[in-house]
Amino acid sequence: MTSPLTTPASPSSAVRWTPRLWGTLLVLCAAMFLDALDVSMVGVALPSIGSDLHLSTSTLQWIVSGYILGYGGLLLLGGRTADLLGRRQVFLVALGVFALASLLGGLVDSGPLLIASRFIKGLSAAFTAPAGLSIITTTFPEGPLRNRALSIYTTCAATGFSMGLVLSGLLTEASWRFTMLLPAPIALLALLAGLRLLPRSAREENHDGYDIPGAVLGTAAMLLLVFTVVQAPDAGWASARTLLSFLAVAVLLTVFVLVERRSPSPLIRLGVLRSGSQVRAQLGAIAFFGSYVGFQFLTTLYMQSLLGWSALHTALAFLPAGALVAVSSTKVGAIVDRFGTPRLIATGFAFMVLGYALFLRVDLDPVYAAVILPSMLLIGAACALVFPSLNIQATNGVEDHEQGMVSGLLNTSVQVGGAIFLAVVTAVVTANSPAHATPRAVLDSYRPGFMVVTGVAAAGLLITLTGLRGRRTQRSLVVARSTVEEAEAERLAVRD
Repeated sequence: MTSPLTTPASPSSAVRWTPRLWGTLLVLCAAMFLDALDVSMVGVALPSIGSDLHLSTSTLQWIVSGYILGYGGLLLLGGRTADLLGRRQVFLVALGVFALASLLGGLVDSGPLLIASRFIKGLSAAFTAPAGLSIITTTFPEGPLRNRALSIYTTCAATGFSMGLVLSGLLTEASWRFTMLLPAPIALLALLAGLRLLPRSAREENHDGYDIPGAVLGTAAMLLLVFTVVQAPDAGWASARTLLSFLAVAVLLTVFVLVERRSPSPLIRLGVLRSGSQVRAQLGAIAFFGSYVGFQFLTTLYMQSLLGWSALHTALAFLPAGALVAVSSTKVGAIVDRFGTPRLIATGFAFMVLGYALFLRVDLDPVYAAVILPSMLLIGAACALVFPSLNIQATNGVEDHEQGMVSGLLNTSVQVGGAIFLAVVTAVVTANSPAHATPRAVLDSYRPGFMVVTGVAAAGLLITLTGLRGRRTQRSLVVARSTVEEAEAERLAVRD
């Protein structure tokens, strides 16, 4: 493919950042910014949406879950589609759909249509996210240049999430519809810029057809998994419906693995998971986002329901974490070059565990600066270290023609982790809900949920620590070979 780089892509080459290169990165960052902005804005606007459209609590849940369902369910397909049909083409078409769905969401007058628009937005994001990440990893050569680009890219996600909280608090005061409409013009501008700036990428010609059975099975398994965990708190985790759904997911995943092992052009090349670094990146993404989504959900309830804070007040309480990420994440690339991703991810998870544990001190009359702010700053530092490092670790060492696949897999881990652990935290809080809902009793019912969040982050830390031992004998960041012979040669070299 053509590239805006001015010199051949090489990890060691001194590449000049041209205006076109910055423009390419800016377009991709805009799409990531929109994804994060949209997720955070909707959460704050839900009470106003429910009041205006006369929606029940269970229906309101689907405004969030509909997006997760489309996003998490189709990411694997989105990543592989970008590899096969061309990353630029897939990214731009999906971004256009995202803009139209945003416009629809701001104009509808019924709950089902709003949920449908959210599902379509999630579906389009399932194609823009892996396509955008793979454009970065195939445009910027592996090493310091790519690390810097990825740190900027993930900073935009954190900035979008933080700004979404504040903007939603402001816009919802006028109308919740503005929170739905805001992404539309931004997406349109990014689309127009992308048509001019994004590097062209050819379709993959030398492939053995399309893995239609794998695409159907993988998409069905992810859709059913996300649907099951979202519905489990209402249906009951031990209900026949939930257990049968999980059994069906297991069957679909088993058949999917069998199909992928035999497919000449698999949706996921299972050999990529032979790399311990790749597996730790995927599991780390699950723990990282799963714990944070649960924390944000409970903390928002705590601040608005128990403390009586407004939506804007709540958004400002989260702002220090997002601001810290926005300021520091651009420096993570240079730190990765020096220390490597395993150390940064482990350090970030340690900050995250400490931040969550400190939040357990909250009461009904907290002093923000002494009780809440320290947790927010620790969690912000953790996000600044962990999120870009996970992206770097997952995509380094992967061949260009598989970047979309790995990007889709990483984003799937993020979304599925968020869906699963949000459902778990919700179930734990519901199980401990008091018969007499005094403020003290409600706060006590939240604490087990915060403990689950802390435990998930601690599990992420333990998983990451297993990678530090291997780093003592091998300094490379990630190994994800395309052939068994290369992996065997590396294993022998390490043993020698």
